[in-house]
Amino acid sequence: MSHATRSSAKILAMLAAATLLGTACGQTASSTAADAGNGMTISFKTLDEPAKGANKVEAVVKQEGNTVTNATVRVTFRMPAMPNMNMPEMHSTTPLAHESDGRYVGTGQLEMAGTWNVTVTVARDGAQVGSSRFSLQAK
Repeated sequence: MSHATRSSAKILAMLAAATLLGTACGQTASSTAADAGNGMTISFKTLDEPAKGANKVEAVVKQEGNTVTNATVRVTFRMPAMPNMNMPEMHSTTPLAHESDGRYVGTGQLEMAGTWNVTVTVARDGAQVGSSRFSLQAK
């Protein structure tokens, strides 16, 4: 391989890496759908890139392909304990309000940057009818 070809290959590799890194750092959270049981699916996403502090979130609930508009929807954020850092488990639960077409929104609090386990629960008449788990990385 000639020197010019190697130089061109290195430049292309650096451009590709910079493009991928820029895309990953600037991305907004994508929606993820999960089976919640009983023919129900729940999609969850943050409306902006997840970060320490207040985060607006959205869950879309469907059952057998139809939007669910008459449910109580909550999202729980949980970070496991880190004993080696002397940190207890952290968690917070936020109710989501129905806006339209099975779309529920609210604002949850993340106490610190890092990986958070997310559980979205759906209830009707006080009984849980579905739940799904997700994960997000807060900056």
